[in-house]
Amino acid sequence: MIAVDNKVQVIEHPVVQHLLTRLRDYQTAPHKFRRYSLSLSEYLVYEAARFINFREVGVETPVGPAKGQALSDYVILAPVLRAGLIMAEAAQKILPAARIYHVGLKRDEATLQAQSYYAKLPESLPSDSRVIVLDPMLATGGSAVAAIELFKKLNVKTIQLVSFVAAPEGIKKVHSVFPDVQITCGSVDSNLNEHGYIVPGLGDAGDRIFGT
Repeated sequence: MIAVDNKVQVIEHPVVQHLLTRLRDYQTAPHKFRRYSLSLSEYLVYEAARFINFREVGVETPVGPAKGQALSDYVILAPVLRAGLIMAEAAQKILPAARIYHVGLKRDEATLQAQSYYAKLPESLPSDSRVIVLDPMLATGGSAVAAIELFKKLNVKTIQLVSFVAAPEGIKKVHSVFPDVQITCGSVDSNLNEHGYIVPGLGDAGDRIFGT
């Protein structure tokens, strides 16, 4: 893992980079793309989970007492529909006790702005909540900002974002609005093209995951 800065972690593990390379390849078939996406999501969420708070606990082994740790945060997974669904599926293996709140956002292709069409959230959340927003592509940053804002309105103080690939423009957008959000990704790519897609990126993650 390397830090682009103290709020952006790029996971350079060889296995992560191998999986990301397979996802970038336009010849990767949808069924393989889904499999690689699940694996990559597990690794990225595992790395993002290093920021979760814990408490000291004691346990009894078959031989005697031992000191250990237990996760203390109220963890919420927030997949951005639809591409984020596969990330949530993988994240549950790492954080099986986490709650899941789906966020439906779509991008207006003319304005590149995120539009919300679904968000069923509670009226309040525990003070120790940690939300992990799951969105494979951090491109313009519009969807990420919209998703984060939903939870900020519920007074959630600790929010993270996990993406396969991020564009510098997206990172700048997120941190211009929410400078405290921790971002974990597999790569920070070159730039956005005129259509708002990440270059070189991997195309439309949702279309490639679902074969549409």
